[in-house]
Amino acid sequence: NTDVGIIDGLSGIQQSVDDYPVDTISKRFRYDVALVATLMDLEEEILEGLKTHDLDDYLKGPFTVVIKESCDGMGDVSEKHGSGPAVPEKAVRFSFTLMSITVAHERGSARIFEESKPNSELCCKPLCLMLADESDHETLTAILSPLIAEREAMKNSALILYMAGIPRIFKFIFRGTGYDEKLVREVEGLEASGSTYICTLCDATRLEASQNLILHSVTRNHAENLERYEVWRSNPYHEAVDELRHRVKGVSAKPFIETVPSIDALHCDIGNAAEFYKIFQFEIGEVYKNPSPTKEERKR
Repeated sequence: NTDVGIIDGLSGIQQSVDDYPVDTISKRFRYDVALVATLMDLEEEILEGLKTHDLDDYLKGPFTVVIKESCDGMGDVSEKHGSGPAVPEKAVRFSFTLMSITVAHERGSARIFEESKPNSELCCKPLCLMLADESDHETLTAILSPLIAEREAMKNSALILYMAGIPRIFKFIFRGTGYDEKLVREVEGLEASGSTYICTLCDATRLEASQNLILHSVTRNHAENLERYEVWRSNPYHEAVDELRHRVKGVSAKPFIETVPSIDALHCDIGNAAEFYKIFQFEIGEVYKNPSPTKEERKR
């Protein structure tokens, strides 16, 4: 059961937590309501930022707000000290951080607010908490899809919010950067980390990655993953499983959250390996004694 208790973040919880059905496995705020509450908490900082940049405090905007989204598993949160048996229960938290606010004005634009500690839990706002395993693609999709639909609607619309008695226009930019590799694979529909397709940023296989320690580029994107999922689902060319898998490059489930490509641990490891390889080649192979070795000498 994927019942979700939706909490109105401005007017408080409408019901006691105990009044929700027993089989409710998730509680969340409405995305737009949570953003309004966060902006209202920053009202003083926003008005102070306008003054700092010598801007009129009655400026209506538009204000551009950058939101960083994060999602991660919280591990085992089961009851360990109750009278009953310990039942393993895992939880996943989806949260956001308001990173910066920029306002357009006659002379250009000015950044009137920037989060000084973006990785602090104090500015990380929980949006949805679910009792689910982060590897359970179906449950994550069922619970988070409505939340993502709210986000998609806000991408192309403006929020009018009264601050200091003046209606101000806010627009939002969402950046899905707070995901580890496991969650990126999950929400982008990729095979798990043991896959032949080792990278979440490009189509490299394990063999290709081992033979190429340097030249890697970001080639995957959300739209392409969706297209590949449709190919995987419909198999329009009537291929065998291995051929089909090679065609879709490891996409095996429907992507439902767009993440922003950023350097991952694999590419850091590849970069480190390349550097260490050069050092070992230089020191152990005593390459420095011969400034222009032949190919055979380099191999030795």
